[in-house]
Amino acid sequence: MSAHGVKNDTEAIVIRGLHKSFGKAPRITQAVNNVSFSVPTGTVMGLIGPDGAGKTTLMRLMAGLLTAEAGSLEVLGVDVQKDPLTVQSSIGYMPQHFGLYEDLTVQENLTLYADLQGVPFDQRPNRYQRLLAMTGLGAFTDRLAGRLSGGMKQKLGLACTLVRPPKLLLLDEPTVGVDPVSRRELWAIVYQLVQEDGMTVLLSTAYLDEAEHCDQVILLHEGEILGQDTPAAFTQHLAGRVWGAKRELGLRRHLQAELKQQPGILDAVIDGDWVRVLLAEQTAPPTLPNGVWQPLPPRFEDAFVLMLNSQRAAQTPQAPAPPTSQPIVPTARARPAEVITVHELTRRFGAFIAVNALSFSVQRGEIFGLLGANGAGKSTTFRMLCGLLPASSGALSVAGVDLFTAAAKARARIGYMSQKYALYEVLSVMQNLKFFARAYGLKGEHLNRRLAWALSEFELTPYHDTNSGLLPLGFKQRLAMACALMHEPDILFLDEPTSGVDPLERRAFWGRINELADHGVTIMITTHFMDEAEYCDRLVIMSQGQILAAGTPAAIRAQAQTAAAPNPSMEDAFIALITAPTPPTGVAA
Repeated sequence: MSAHGVKNDTEAIVIRGLHKSFGKAPRITQAVNNVSFSVPTGTVMGLIGPDGAGKTTLMRLMAGLLTAEAGSLEVLGVDVQKDPLTVQSSIGYMPQHFGLYEDLTVQENLTLYADLQGVPFDQRPNRYQRLLAMTGLGAFTDRLAGRLSGGMKQKLGLACTLVRPPKLLLLDEPTVGVDPVSRRELWAIVYQLVQEDGMTVLLSTAYLDEAEHCDQVILLHEGEILGQDTPAAFTQHLAGRVWGAKRELGLRRHLQAELKQQPGILDAVIDGDWVRVLLAEQTAPPTLPNGVWQPLPPRFEDAFVLMLNSQRAAQTPQAPAPPTSQPIVPTARARPAEVITVHELTRRFGAFIAVNALSFSVQRGEIFGLLGANGAGKSTTFRMLCGLLPASSGALSVAGVDLFTAAAKARARIGYMSQKYALYEVLSVMQNLKFFARAYGLKGEHLNRRLAWALSEFELTPYHDTNSGLLPLGFKQRLAMACALMHEPDILFLDEPTSGVDPLERRAFWGRINELADHGVTIMITTHFMDEAEYCDRLVIMSQGQILAAGTPAAIRAQAQTAAAPNPSMEDAFIALITAPTPPTGVAA
């Protein structure tokens, strides 16, 4: 019996010795290497692994969209390689970039996919009604898909996938880039499908906390399986090895960096008011002057990071070294204490108010978070702060420059990493670096020094001749960050920079961000990873184009404290604030 109450009579998926490679000698990539596993009917199975592990390739093989080179693959009792059409008629497959038609309405998208999947006309009204109720899209049937928020688009994509009821549902990272409220809604839909319809669900995810919701998880790394078991089974051997450290004085990120250098400590991440530490052995933690230790229950991410570290020991992220002759940040340029000042900032699109009278300020060297549900107005605010979109009204100053009168001057002082990969995929790593550096006016010896710095600092030297479109996602992120820093900006804007990146790359990324902040660079970031919000010195949560809450992470969490939840996580606080019955007035972006 599965954890969701459905009897497992058969195996929905059976894979034995599966192989799939891409490329030609000498650059052959073993995407799936001798993989074997099975998925019981009526369960939720999680496919977990870093970028490039082979998750998407496996799903495309199961869906009959790719052909394996060796091994066997049965889906719902059918040999996929011999009869892919039969399999495709019985499954639902939602890829990472689901093909919604943005110029069609919600209802028109559903009708189109019903046509494509041959759903009988007499069955459609009831099916539409159930899917719209399940996804909460019933009030938006006439809205164009292109005008939906990210979370609503994902739910519409799922509804289109389910318009013909499948026996097996394959979901390739369905919650990447959506806010915590939408994530919970998507998981509620998955549970409902399993409990009411007996559907089998196989999903991949970048959110390790989501692994805890699965009946079992399969860990993938470089095309090979590291293990398959229940989430709890992966953490059993970590009892007594996970601790929380706290020091009353100083920043948590400084304590984190200090602990990461201690022998016997494998991992250290910020976790609420504590720094969460994973020890190499089951022993007492090291002495912590002026601090305290507290034992913590292990969680799936601890086990996953441990396994990744053992597989990638040579690439284990370390705390960034202090700047040498190639500084990351400028040191001679004078900067004001307040580098971003926003007062009554408003942006209208016709009668539509996307951002409604925002006011806040950001200090030099501060990590400042901008959070909100999909459609809250974060991206619109970000684009105005970067000088990419003019404000309708209000006052806005960045790096001491008024964006209403000198936006180009301000842009020369900032770096920007967009939510979507914005580098030139047909250019090599080096060509991208040179392009962005020259766009900011770098030349001569200065240009050469910064190019050498970027290749070394972000470990891009082995890829310098590789087209950026062929890089693993983690290295694409490194290259994007290097390009944003080539001109040594005062302010770095990061728009959901770690979506889809594995936990080791995320740790390395935040190590670099902390170093930048310590050397005076102001960081402004949006993210849907609530654990990343804990790295911010201060943050605001937006809802319907306005600021719903502002303050330190501890202050935000305190607003959600109740007798039933005395120690809420940041995600708990976010959801409680966003779903409160009396949100601020305004129009959602």
